[in-house]
Amino acid sequence: MSLALSTLIYEWRRYMAAVVALAFSGLLILAQVGMFMGIGRAFTAQIDRARADVMILAPGATGLGNGPSGVPRRILPTIYRHPDVVQVAPLDGSGGRFQNIVPADEAAEAQNPNQRTGAEGQGGGQQGGERRRMEFVNVTVVDPIPGYVTVPTDYSDELLEALRRPYAVAVDETALRRLGVQLGDKALYNGKTIEIAAVTRGYPNMMQATLIMSRDTLRMLGEADTGPRVGPLMVKLRDASRADAVAAQLNAQAGGQYRAWTRTELARANANLMFQEQIIGVMLGFSVFLGLLIGIAITWQTLRGAIMANIKEFASLRALGVSMPSLRRVIMELSFWVGVAGILAAGALTWGVGLLAGANGVPMAFSAFWIGMVSVLLLIIAIASGFLSLGVLKNSQPADLLR
Repeated sequence: MSLALSTLIYEWRRYMAAVVALAFSGLLILAQVGMFMGIGRAFTAQIDRARADVMILAPGATGLGNGPSGVPRRILPTIYRHPDVVQVAPLDGSGGRFQNIVPADEAAEAQNPNQRTGAEGQGGGQQGGERRRMEFVNVTVVDPIPGYVTVPTDYSDELLEALRRPYAVAVDETALRRLGVQLGDKALYNGKTIEIAAVTRGYPNMMQATLIMSRDTLRMLGEADTGPRVGPLMVKLRDASRADAVAAQLNAQAGGQYRAWTRTELARANANLMFQEQIIGVMLGFSVFLGLLIGIAITWQTLRGAIMANIKEFASLRALGVSMPSLRRVIMELSFWVGVAGILAAGALTWGVGLLAGANGVPMAFSAFWIGMVSVLLLIIAIASGFLSLGVLKNSQPADLLR
């Protein structure tokens, strides 16, 4: 074992402040990146987990929700003609006003139809311990057929069976409290009665609640897209490993009417769009600057103080003939191991924060790119702090041992 590593292990208390500073610097950056990426993936979870291998978007779109997404309905037969394609379905959806139905309100209105209970225009009133709520929601459509292209891979047959019923919808568990409903409740969507027939898990609704319903239910609600253009097309292939080749072939015959994306390519584009938002870029930039400032300041001072505490040991090494360049290498190696310990601590803290966030319905996601980038940044901070501490070695004079 090297002198630097043994020093860190046996005198870890002196270096703990530096390790903790590096860990929290990494956590500061990773937590924000994970939250933003998690929010982005929450918006596209329904598509990312579907069985579509290729997505067809408008030629000017740079991702889902950015640029035109609709394509001409007439291209559906063109996509079907490709020999590798087995299923094609448009991604339909809508949005509107959602209101829960409070039993106390129903009874009061039945007794006095001319008196409205609750304050609908003011966000609801208090009746019988339950509150009447009004929220604007998104609507996403699936075709409740086992194995169909629009159905996420983690949807159970029981969930699909529930969505086959007319006016049945599914809501994620993270949106139940916000909407004021439970499984089996009735509610109003754009003035029409719907039923909360199922509750999903793993599709967190951070910004706006989402209702999942069948295409037939959306049609019965009068909001199905029947125009000449349809939303993005979801394409399922016989062999998912040929997604890149099929997407290239479809683009070659597109004639400027659409662009085919593989699911991996589209997911990467959606993640990049999230970080191109100006406010997100500013927040991440500030977090990186703050992490650098805190990490370097605390790590530098901690390493400097620890070296000063062991200055007599370094003086003894010089008295034994160890050169100053060798002692400098020991300090730099010591700072490297402090950086490694800080990276491991940052990983443990981030993992714990991710578990805590998931338990409270807050989505977090971490990519290998950002984990690697933050790890390199923490290592640079530690090594830079060690370099700034090299000047302390000038005080390791062998003559001081005689005092």
